[in-house]
Amino acid sequence: MNILVTLDRGYLSPLKVMLTSLLAANPDPAIHLYILHSSLTEEDLAGISALDGSGRFQATGIPVADPRLDNAPTTDRYPKEMYYRIFAAQYLPESLDRILYLDPDLIVNLPLEELYATDLGNNLFAAATHVQETFRKLNELRLDIDEGGIYINSGVMLLNLPLLRREQDFDEVFAFIEAHKKHLFLPDQDILSALYAGRILELDPFRYNMTERLFALRIDSDAWLNLEWVRKNSAIIHYCGRNKPWKPNYRGKLNLFYDHVLRDMEK
Repeated sequence: MNILVTLDRGYLSPLKVMLTSLLAANPDPAIHLYILHSSLTEEDLAGISALDGSGRFQATGIPVADPRLDNAPTTDRYPKEMYYRIFAAQYLPESLDRILYLDPDLIVNLPLEELYATDLGNNLFAAATHVQETFRKLNELRLDIDEGGIYINSGVMLLNLPLLRREQDFDEVFAFIEAHKKHLFLPDQDILSALYAGRILELDPFRYNMTERLFALRIDSDAWLNLEWVRKNSAIIHYCGRNKPWKPNYRGKLNLFYDHVLRDMEK
């Protein structure tokens, strides 16, 4: 199972919690982690590799220095590294045919083999959406997304690497960034959704990108305020946005999954 993360040094601690949960929930497959970065040290990478000594886990750091990203929009919450996932197919070894991207701010609660084996067909990505109809229409207008295209959450994505290598147009991406600079709220998600909406296989967010908002506000779902349902059915719990379980004053219920992994690490 090939896993991808992109991050700066500020997310090392959450990354280690995420990886601990990934290894615990997937005890059988060999896992090769690829880290696209521009700031990690050899000591940082050694600390990640040391999370598992069984021999089934391998971590490879790939430093990225792409001057074409020098003028891409960034913020303190959305550093340059977020763009690496867009162009991951160009930076990863050509021997890989698929990889599962995971944000560092999530917990893997159940095995991921079924997700990893998803038939992508002619799709470039598989990802979930958190956006309901009203906001989907607004995003279509804001980003010139084709009608009916989904707006994805980029925290969990399965990438079809051979197709991306053949079809992804760097110039198209940078032209979109330049044309929409003032309207990019969540830059990587905006770009991916706008340019590839028709080539994204939609995943079930309750299974593969569960959030506090889904848990608390989707009253028409079995998961609504039901922690036991989440425990049994949600393979990935994603703490997206500013509400992080490692920060003071976390609001919600799903932090118990994060806290459980953290307690096991501290034993």
